[in-house]
Amino acid sequence: MSPPRVVLFDIGGVVVGSPLVGINAYEAQHGLPHDYLNVAITARGRQGAFQRFERSELDLHSFYARFGQELSEAEAGNEAYRQFCRRRGVDTPQLPRELRIDGRELFGRMMKESTRIDPLMHNALRRLRAGGKFRLAALTNNFAPPTARADGANAPSLEEELEHLGVLKGANEVKGLFDDYLESAKIGMRKPEEGIFRYTLKHLGVGPEEVVFLDDIGINLKAAQALGIRTIRVFPRSSLPALRSLEKETGMQLVTDAEAREEEERVARKEASEKGQGKAKL
Repeated sequence: MSPPRVVLFDIGGVVVGSPLVGINAYEAQHGLPHDYLNVAITARGRQGAFQRFERSELDLHSFYARFGQELSEAEAGNEAYRQFCRRRGVDTPQLPRELRIDGRELFGRMMKESTRIDPLMHNALRRLRAGGKFRLAALTNNFAPPTARADGANAPSLEEELEHLGVLKGANEVKGLFDDYLESAKIGMRKPEEGIFRYTLKHLGVGPEEVVFLDDIGINLKAAQALGIRTIRVFPRSSLPALRSLEKETGMQLVTDAEAREEEERVARKEASEKGQGKAKL
């Protein structure tokens, strides 16, 4: 198979940290099963508050209210999680009888995880750009940042809200890595909708077979594959395996031996720490 003309990257969970880390931290703090809230968000489908927000159909403060309200519906969340457990063939843990999810607090946690650039991916992008062989594009589900403070005497200022979301940290640096930066909030569609992938192909002027796409979400990758786009999944533990796959696609060395050794050592330390914490809980 010939090399791609375009390398297409998701942002959160690929180039920068994943919002899922923030969700999982919120779940742990509030005694909820792992991935409980993520499952509840996904189960809402196209008309969920989160999905509508990423298509710019809700303003920020309306989103906060609806997001918290939807996720506080314990019966709907529990049923979605039971189905999630059945699909995976695992026992359903104890589920909450009632919930009070603060939409603003949860979303702030999610967004702050999306400000740290993955160093391996950053270096790989710089090498791809320096090589000049491929067009680099981003396709991200995101949201329109607030431009005015909320109504109400106790509402945060615009500056406080931007700080809460971490909106300004590293945003320009990330965008500067790409030739094209496609955003759900501006397009009015979001992954995994077929339309946003067709829009992207048309915008880039390429066929699906000329693109390799990196994302961390399985349903996004499946939607791209259905159109004939080559895909690489990035897993939260480390971006190194994904970059090794991208090296095969591009025929370029994107990770040095020293970087690979350092990353493997980091992952080994993290795994050892997690095992130690697991034994301590026993």
